[in-house]
Amino acid sequence: MTHWTKHRGNKLQSKLPDVGTTIFTVMSKMAADAGALNLSQGYPDFDCPELLLDLVSKHLRDGKNQYPPMAGIPELRQEIATKINSLYHFDADPEGGITITSGATEALFDAVQAVVSPGDEVIIFDPAYDSYEPAVTLAGARTVRLPLLLPDYRLDWERLEGAINSHTRLIIINTPNNPCGALLREEDLNQLAALIRERDILLLSDEVYEHMVYDGVGHVSVLSHPELSERSFAVFSFGKTYHATGWKLAYCVANAQLTAEFRKVHQFVTFTTTSFLQYAIAEFMACCPQHATELPSFYQAKRDRLCQLLEPSRFRFTPAAGTYFQLLDYSAISAMDDMAFVEWLTREQGVAAIPLTPFYRRAPGSRIIRLCFCKDDATLERAADILCKL
Repeated sequence: MTHWTKHRGNKLQSKLPDVGTTIFTVMSKMAADAGALNLSQGYPDFDCPELLLDLVSKHLRDGKNQYPPMAGIPELRQEIATKINSLYHFDADPEGGITITSGATEALFDAVQAVVSPGDEVIIFDPAYDSYEPAVTLAGARTVRLPLLLPDYRLDWERLEGAINSHTRLIIINTPNNPCGALLREEDLNQLAALIRERDILLLSDEVYEHMVYDGVGHVSVLSHPELSERSFAVFSFGKTYHATGWKLAYCVANAQLTAEFRKVHQFVTFTTTSFLQYAIAEFMACCPQHATELPSFYQAKRDRLCQLLEPSRFRFTPAAGTYFQLLDYSAISAMDDMAFVEWLTREQGVAAIPLTPFYRRAPGSRIIRLCFCKDDATLERAADILCKL
C-alpha cells in the first residue's frame, strides 16, 4: 500500500469532475473503429505545402534541435509582427508582445491562468470550444455561459450586459467561431468596447481560423481595434494556416504587461516549443506570405463544393461564413438527438460528424451537426454521396 493510499483512503477528488473525453477524440476513434470517412475532427486529409516540408527537413538537419528561446525564436516573432501589421495595422512588439506556444490550446490555457483568480467570473458564449471552461475551472473561477442567438449565432448584447458584474474578469470571444462558423464584425467590437470601457475586464480572443473567412468579408481581429487591443490576448494558429495541425504550433499577441504575465505561466507549462519547426515556418512566412492571404479562396472553394454536393440532400444549411466547418440541420431526416444521430451516421452510414450538444451547457435541442470540409474533393464527394441518400 502506498503512502498516499494509506493516508487518503484511496479517494481522489477530481479537479474537473464534469469533464470526460473530448468529443473530437470520441468521434475520431469511432470513425477509425467503424472505417468511416472522418469529417468530424478538424484536420485536413492533405499535406502542408511542399516547400514548407523541405524547410522543416533543412532545419531539422541543420542543427536546430536544441531548446529555442522560451518566447520563441526572434526570426519567427519578427515575421508574425510583420504579418500582423500588414493585415491588422497593429504594431506588435516581437520582443515583449509575441509568444510562441505549443498549440492554441496551450495559449488559451496560459492566458486564463495568467489573469484569472479564485472568485473571478469568465464569460463565454455557447456553443463554445470545449477547452475554455476547464481552463477557467482550474484557475478556481466560475464560468458564465451565455447562448448565442439562433439562427445566425449572434451575440445577445442584452444578456451580456446583464451578466457583467464586479466579479467579471475576462470575456472569451471566438471569431470565426468553432463550431458554428459565425463571425464578429467591426460593429460587434465597437459595441463590446463600449460595454466594458469603464470596467476592469480583459478579453481573450480566439482567432485561430483568421484566414478562413469567406465571401469577401475579411477577418476582423481584436488587434485591429485600438481600444480593445490594449486589454486583449489574441491567439492564432500555425497548424490551421499551414495544414499541419499535428505540429501543435501557435502564438499569442498581447501588450507588454499582459505578455509578461502570460509568459510566467507558459514557461512552466511547456517552456518552449519545437525548434526546427519554428525556423521552418519563419522562413516560409518570409518567402511565401501569399499562402495565408490566398487561404480564404482555397477553403471557400471547398465549402462551395461541399454545399453544391449536398444541395440535393434533405439536410438544411446556410454556407459557413468562416472556419472549415459546415453546419447541417438534419431535422427532415431523423428525430434522434444529435449524439445518437452522429453515432448512427458513423457506424451505420460511414460518415463521422460532430454533434453540437457538447459545446453547450444547456443545448437548445436543435438537430444540427458539424462537418469538416478541409478534405480532398474526392473525400467530400464520397461523403456527400452517402449523405444525399439519407
